Amino acid sequence: MRSILVFLALQILIGCNSSTKNNLETHKFTNDLISESSPYLLQHAHNPVHWKAWNEATLQQAKKEKKLMVVSIGYAACHWCHVMEHESFEDSTVAAVMNQHYISVKVDREERPDVDQTYINAVQLMTGSAGWPLNVVTLPDGRPVWGGTYFRKNDWINALEQIQEVYKSEPEKLIAYANRLEEGIKTMDLIELKTETVNFKNFPVAEIVSKWSNQFDERNGGFKGAPKFMMPNNLEFLLRQAVSEKDDELLAYATLSLDKMAFGGLYDQIGGGFARYSTDEKWHVPHFEKMLYDNAQLVTLYSNAFSVTQNPLYNDVVEETLNFITREMTNSEGGFYSSLDADSKNKKGALEEGAFYVFTSEELRRLLKDDFEIFKEYYNVNSFGHWEKDNYVLIRKKTDAEIEREFELTSEVFQQKKKSWKETLRAYRNQRPKPRLDDKTLTSWNALMLKGYSDAYKVFGKEAYLNSAIKNAKFIAEKQLQENGALFHNYKDGKSSINGFLEDYAFTIEAFIALYQTTLDEQWLHLSKKMTEYAIDNFFDSEKHMFYFTSKKDPAIVSRNFEYRDNVIPASNSAMAKNLFLLSKYFENTGFEAISQQMLKNVSTEIMQYPSGFSNWLDLLLNFKNNFYEVVIIGEDVDEKVKNINKHYLPNKIIAGSREENNGPLFQNRFVPNETLIYVCKNNTCKLPIKDPKIAIESLNKNE
Repeated sequence: MRSILVFLALQILIGCNSSTKNNLETHKFTNDLISESSPYLLQHAHNPVHWKAWNEATLQQAKKEKKLMVVSIGYAACHWCHVMEHESFEDSTVAAVMNQHYISVKVDREERPDVDQTYINAVQLMTGSAGWPLNVVTLPDGRPVWGGTYFRKNDWINALEQIQEVYKSEPEKLIAYANRLEEGIKTMDLIELKTETVNFKNFPVAEIVSKWSNQFDERNGGFKGAPKFMMPNNLEFLLRQAVSEKDDELLAYATLSLDKMAFGGLYDQIGGGFARYSTDEKWHVPHFEKMLYDNAQLVTLYSNAFSVTQNPLYNDVVEETLNFITREMTNSEGGFYSSLDADSKNKKGALEEGAFYVFTSEELRRLLKDDFEIFKEYYNVNSFGHWEKDNYVLIRKKTDAEIEREFELTSEVFQQKKKSWKETLRAYRNQRPKPRLDDKTLTSWNALMLKGYSDAYKVFGKEAYLNSAIKNAKFIAEKQLQENGALFHNYKDGKSSINGFLEDYAFTIEAFIALYQTTLDEQWLHLSKKMTEYAIDNFFDSEKHMFYFTSKKDPAIVSRNFEYRDNVIPASNSAMAKNLFLLSKYFENTGFEAISQQMLKNVSTEIMQYPSGFSNWLDLLLNFKNNFYEVVIIGEDVDEKVKNINKHYLPNKIIAGSREENNGPLFQNRFVPNETLIYVCKNNTCKLPIKDPKIAIESLNKNE
């Protein structure tokens, strides 16, 4: 199918008459984006292109006027999106071509992941790859006929002129191609119900990891090749597998990856927080945009890794990253912003990637004075850390202890120097023009960050982390969650306008469960159940036993598909399957567990073939493969005992707690006056109650 589609796409461009000249008379252009709230759309609000937002009115206009649509998709932090805007969309000649023949639609992929995924699939079918900016030409009904990513100005004009000529002279050619492409799109991300028995107890997880290890970068950590993405969910599963199986070699690989990422230029050594990915194999030069979803997941990962290793580096990473989130990415309502741009203005006033973050050797020497030689060695202001021109991206190779020995410094003195360096350079850097902020709030990404704060509090016990988690949970519950259990996807300036997608439900449910296990406030658990029931009613396919990405209340774009492959963010279906498993324990709901198990069965074959794309599913599989526990604590001292247990890395359990007698399924007949008792249970069968958390932790670690 793919080869046929690529051939036809090429034929459209190569075979049509390229001699057509369009009338480029001056038009009075109108641009509808000025009324939008998305920062990405507002960046294009003053282009001469007659942009419209993706909505029902725009789609109806295209059909009524029988015009082709240009659907151009990007996001606020996307460097090449800005390049194409400057070269093409700000150009009056390009605008004249687009305005004369096309309905031009700008889409923020973060606001409309459903639109983005449909056209990503289409471009992958047509060309074999896709990315952003994503530019697609569609028929008036929205079905794609041609597309790609970044185009130079003249190539873009020529392509639009040629496609319009085909539409004018041979429309049946485009319609036939759209029909074939539609068939291809509908076959992507579909799934079949797996009816045969799968024995999860004997599932070959160790063999899968062994085969997967061929992709491990044993020198630099992470996975082989460049660009290099952090893939936190992959590392989260591998950390759990290593601890569960007492696999020291696998644990060493996981911690090597975390060390190298934290040492790399990918990590903002001065301001905290991680960039989206590294352009090279050693994590040195990042693509400088900072995304909320990456940092959220990495806070959870490094918190969990600290609970396993007690490595102070991981504590520093979590603390500095959350300071960055508080300082740069949090609004007054407790919501979290989406991203910081890779580009900022350089000394000449032009937008340049990374301009905010890099330093010259001369700047560093002037600012740090006598400490420069130590700083230079610590952060490799040398050929190893050199980027381009005279700029350096700070990157580490040595531990603190190695630097202390080399320069004969005590730990206390060196730590004070580091603190002083960072304060000095951050103050200097903040005088520069800052990267542009995408200040919209997305429910799914906020939930990931909420969970990050909850997980950090469990491990480190800082009240500020818990306060931020609770404030964000209240923001979601009050602003984004409706009375019937439905969620909105977006929020900005007091307005929520887009219905939630499955990712919003999956990650919010997961975050609220995590918050319950920290606070023991049952409202979060009951809201999780309410959202789950809404998702089952409105997203679940009872025939396939999987959840669609979009609600049945929203119109399909070409087709309704399932998102089930894990990527830089876990798939919404894998997260929902894990939620259903946990909620089945809390509410003794065998129906929830049956759905979770069937979902896992559906992808079991693909797990073995492509584990890196199913790491969150593998994490769920360990719940079925190994012993899984309900830890129930009831009595006046429950809070202290929960805090004690939460500090330990115990992914094979849920925690339920109550200060008094409770009618919940896990608490019945377990309250004893004047006692605080811990029940370690498996499938609701409990050992004798104990009082000492240490004994409970030992029992869970023994996996008895």
